[in-house]
Amino acid sequence: MSVGGGAGGKVTTMHDAVADLVKDGDTVAIEGFTHLICFAAGHEIIRQGKRDLTLCRMTPDVIYDQMIAAGVASKLVFSWLGNPGVGSLHAIRRRVERSDPAPLELEEYSHFGMVSRYTAGASGLPFMPLRSYHSSDLPKVNPRIVELESPYGDGTVYAVPPLNPDLSIVHVQRADKDGNCHVWGFLGCQKEAAFAARKVIVVCEELVNGRVIRSDPNRTIIPGLVVDAVVAEPRACHPSFAQGYYDRDNRFYVAWDPISRDPAKLDAWLEEWVYGLATHNDYLAKMGTEAWDRLTPEQCLSEPVDYGAYSPG
Repeated sequence: MSVGGGAGGKVTTMHDAVADLVKDGDTVAIEGFTHLICFAAGHEIIRQGKRDLTLCRMTPDVIYDQMIAAGVASKLVFSWLGNPGVGSLHAIRRRVERSDPAPLELEEYSHFGMVSRYTAGASGLPFMPLRSYHSSDLPKVNPRIVELESPYGDGTVYAVPPLNPDLSIVHVQRADKDGNCHVWGFLGCQKEAAFAARKVIVVCEELVNGRVIRSDPNRTIIPGLVVDAVVAEPRACHPSFAQGYYDRDNRFYVAWDPISRDPAKLDAWLEEWVYGLATHNDYLAKMGTEAWDRLTPEQCLSEPVDYGAYSPG
């Protein structure tokens, strides 16, 4: 099934979305800040053997360690990098420090620098000015961060270039068949990454009727007009979390450290949990119900909002 319109709107499978929209050599962003990080999309990219990608992310963590260990990327564009709350990403470190098994090119910014790059890309601007690099060493190692005089005579600023990924992949809680999305919890820069990209895959926990999306327009941070494919893939963020659906699997992040340190263990993990499984549903089944019972949060509803119905006359 190919991505596109029709009776099913833009709905497709993860396999077909990645096959159709991820090309070797592309610049790809999988965004999401602490939650809504779509590991399932990264795993499908690994399974399909994509190569020479430039991976972009404001906070690359374990999913990019897995993808870079699998050999899909030749460059990483990022801000803070690590296994959050645990330590380093050792597959990435081996590539950077020892070119093991191949070099990895780095292009580093601050968090605000990455957000500014996406914003410039989404706005069609040639650059975005910011002041936060005055006490940083990043401009010394990244020639794309350029110091310039403010045209208004109030000192110097630093400019960062726009970032327009060939493809952005964002995970949301709800979407309709046309790609209109509801997101709540930490927003990160999913919206900016989606508007900046040439193509967008939206992965959702729930595929809902458009009436549900229209019932709460303030949650619609990504409209369908910028979306190319919609994939309904519940629990696709594990070990990350989706606010209101499942919690962060902290045990996984701790367990990843010794796996990541040992190339043989990491290769075995990829073989067992990615290459050896056909779909993300197989991954969920392999995890078992006990794990998901542990990660299921208690209900915590927000107060309802009355938008008020229009009464003509």
